[in-house]
Amino acid sequence: MNPLLIDFPTEFYTERLLIRMPKPGDGKVVFDAIQASIDELKPWMPFAQKEQSEHETEINIRDSYVKFISREDLRLLIFHIETGEFIASSGLHRINWDVPKFEIGYWIDTRYSGKGYITEAVKGITNFAFSELKAHRIEIRCDSKNEKSRKIPERLGFTLEGILKNDDISADGKGLRDTCIYAIIK
Repeated sequence: MNPLLIDFPTEFYTERLLIRMPKPGDGKVVFDAIQASIDELKPWMPFAQKEQSEHETEINIRDSYVKFISREDLRLLIFHIETGEFIASSGLHRINWDVPKFEIGYWIDTRYSGKGYITEAVKGITNFAFSELKAHRIEIRCDSKNEKSRKIPERLGFTLEGILKNDDISADGKGLRDTCIYAIIK
């Protein structure tokens, strides 16, 4: 089936979170979160290596919106239900609709870390992928040195299928890194 013909909700809820597709105008809250979290993002995220403007972040959000509609990449923004505050960015990436399989990526605004939001969001996104997108495989890939990121799939029952040695360049481009591959299947 053509992915463009697959209908599924563009937002869903967990106990404390609204998880939804990006929309034009979301750039400011995402930009503010990146600025507040830049020191924690730099070791792991290539996008955090160069300073971005609010305008560039808005362009990125709009590009994510287009890719969501075209089913190329399903970026998801995470908001607190009660306050409406932006908490994190996640999504379903490296999509193979033939299987179907997805990779979940995530980062959190540092001001909200340590409260279980990413664990809750990833659990919700995993459930969404299995129920709405009929996923058969969901992966989480992360740098082997990123202990905080590794704890999420471990808490949620994903299996560490392997560690790829010298698999990637570090976010700052100065060294090689090992990649952990966690997966859960249905």
